[in-house]
Amino acid sequence: MRIGPYVLPSPVVLAPMAGVTDRPFRLLCRALGAGLAASEMITSDMRLWHTSKSRQRMDHEGEPEPRVVQLAGADPAGLAAAARANVALGAQIIDLNMGCPAKKVCGRLCGSALLRDEALVARILHAVVSAVDVPVTLKIRTGWDREHTNGVEIARIEKSCGIAALAVHGRTRADFYAGSAEYDTIRAIKSQLRIPVFANGDIAAPQKAREVLDLTGADGVMIGRASHGAPWIFRAVNAHLNFHLNQRNAPPPLQRADLRDIILAHLDSLYSFYGEESGVRIARKHLGWYCELLDGPAQIRGELMGAANTAVQFAQALKHFEHWVGAAAAAA
Repeated sequence: MRIGPYVLPSPVVLAPMAGVTDRPFRLLCRALGAGLAASEMITSDMRLWHTSKSRQRMDHEGEPEPRVVQLAGADPAGLAAAARANVALGAQIIDLNMGCPAKKVCGRLCGSALLRDEALVARILHAVVSAVDVPVTLKIRTGWDREHTNGVEIARIEKSCGIAALAVHGRTRADFYAGSAEYDTIRAIKSQLRIPVFANGDIAAPQKAREVLDLTGADGVMIGRASHGAPWIFRAVNAHLNFHLNQRNAPPPLQRADLRDIILAHLDSLYSFYGEESGVRIARKHLGWYCELLDGPAQIRGELMGAANTAVQFAQALKHFEHWVGAAAAAA
């Protein structure tokens, strides 16, 4: 699959998620088979870029190409200027967020709120595509609510604007993450477009990825929440798709010792990136997800969440995941 000049190593990509897809997590998912990993959403208001959070979100040191920056905003000129600034800083793909359902984002008429104003969508896409010489991609939902499912109309607009790829979450903004994703709208959108389309929503297993690709005709899948506590899902989905398409032998499944090593390396990268105070706090979120692998996760989660510093937190994680590995070896 190609986006502009870039050939992706995999059609399975990581969804941008605020508070999750920081540089350590992007690097981890790319190493485990994600074909693309966009930054956390960055505001197009450059007056806010001086904060430590914005600076960290714009840090792409060591990331494999292509480096993707996702922007959120509602002003065409502001988004165009922000896109140019990020390209100057090394962004190789600009992704526009028209899918975020969060109240604080939609309240500023950004994210999926833009789907209610198709004329504004067209102005934004024209402005940003004209402003930069790198591919511009777009992420949307199927519409604002079930009575206003206009994803196909949005696709027709972006078709005339030169967007290089489109990701579609199979829910409306009103759905948030409730209920089940629907894929018929994604199939209808793909029928209008020749550019790569990524299907997103409820893809939590390799078999589901294959089913969604077959149903929608999409070129790839975008995985978000299913990667929480399981970044190795990209490896598993790639193996399943490659076997289905090429009858290749699937790589051996990861063992518990492999997963332990991945988790501990992730912790170490978080500590290095964020430092002591923020590192221990941000690692808690990921450890909460990783704990679901363990027996008695509630008690263990309490110990890990209560760790006062990175050294104690890492030692606790090492102890519990070493025990988890040892239990499997003893039962073998």
